[in-house]
Amino acid sequence: MTLPHLPPLPNVRDPAVLRQHVWDTLTFYDGRCVDESGGLFQFFKDDGTVYDRHTRHLVSSTRYVLTFAQAARRYPQHPRASAWLETARHALRFVQQAHWRPETGGYAWLLRWQDGRAEVLDATHHCYGLAFVLLAHAHALQAGITEARDGLAATFALMEQRFWEPDQGLYADEATPNWQVQPYRGQNANMHACEAMLAAYEATGEAPYLERAYTLAESVTVRLAAHAQGGIWEHYRREAGGPWQPDWDYNRHDKTNIFRPWGFQTGHFTEWTKLLLNLERDLRAAGDARGQAPWLLHRAQGLFDAAWTHGWDAEHGGLVYGFAPQGSPATDTAQHVCDGDKYHWVQAESLAAAAVLATRTGEARYWQAYEQLWAYVWTHFVDHQHGAWFRILGPANQKLTNEKSPAGKVDYHNMGACHEVMDALRQQA
Repeated sequence: MTLPHLPPLPNVRDPAVLRQHVWDTLTFYDGRCVDESGGLFQFFKDDGTVYDRHTRHLVSSTRYVLTFAQAARRYPQHPRASAWLETARHALRFVQQAHWRPETGGYAWLLRWQDGRAEVLDATHHCYGLAFVLLAHAHALQAGITEARDGLAATFALMEQRFWEPDQGLYADEATPNWQVQPYRGQNANMHACEAMLAAYEATGEAPYLERAYTLAESVTVRLAAHAQGGIWEHYRREAGGPWQPDWDYNRHDKTNIFRPWGFQTGHFTEWTKLLLNLERDLRAAGDARGQAPWLLHRAQGLFDAAWTHGWDAEHGGLVYGFAPQGSPATDTAQHVCDGDKYHWVQAESLAAAAVLATRTGEARYWQAYEQLWAYVWTHFVDHQHGAWFRILGPANQKLTNEKSPAGKVDYHNMGACHEVMDALRQQA
């Protein structure tokens, strides 16, 4: 889908251009997302119309804290900075007072919010959700919301108590409302837990968070990957207290599942690229000798290169959602593509990964990938009429829905990618 009168692609290596793009994206939400009765609206059509005023998903609730806290912290001279900070506080209060449930000591996955009251629709405990609760508190604290400090420490303690499996160096994934851990194990929760641990370390300077991030990164991208064709497989099982084993058939017929799709996820390969290099950066800044370990860069490059090789659509452009393991039946035997749809978050995380790799290695091929991907995104994903990014397109970039931001989106990935690139450029300068 190409919009008429498409503006020319600006210089996407210019921090001022990236900064303006963040502001333009945030404008889609700012001014229309706050529900004065509590929390923020989470469901938007392409034109900004709210199409569900009552459903509140923990992932959107926490990601809103992050996006507004980041904007307030990074752009204190912007005329809306103080309003952004207050929106972040408003969003955090909703997480702490509506999603948090005193009867379980955890956070409700899904709520119905109406007339100032929360009805729990899904009380399942997800480590994925707690990772974002931790991430939200970390970014709130970095933005100067000091009341987030206790919540950060308490969330980490909750994750350790309920989900940590020390013999595996990984977190379990899901528990019932009364905290009975379920058999499914997944890498996705651990990837975002790693992201959250890095943010918690950067917010507090406390070493246990950095230590946990390192353990998670090594467990997923080295140990588990050794049993998954060197890639990042999503689904695992654990039987009789033994080690995690890949579950190659989990959700085999549900390739588009929003949190647990089948197949190698192109965007998770590149998201781990970014996290590994951020981990390397933080270890080196801390004077930790593990920051000199060559495996961090080696795995970061290997994962990005695999994502680009198997995920780039040479005919229509963009990176596909998923590709199949070698030896599996697939719709495209040349690339092993199992889901050719294009998702906004895959493109965004890959933009960030390419730029971080380019500044870390100095290799021109990563800048080429970055600019190639931006040209694609600018043409197909950025909504130059109403703002923000479209969520999903078909394999030939055809429009599939007019729901720009359903549960979980709030443009956290693409604004975050711009910030990652700006940080990489600043470190290179």
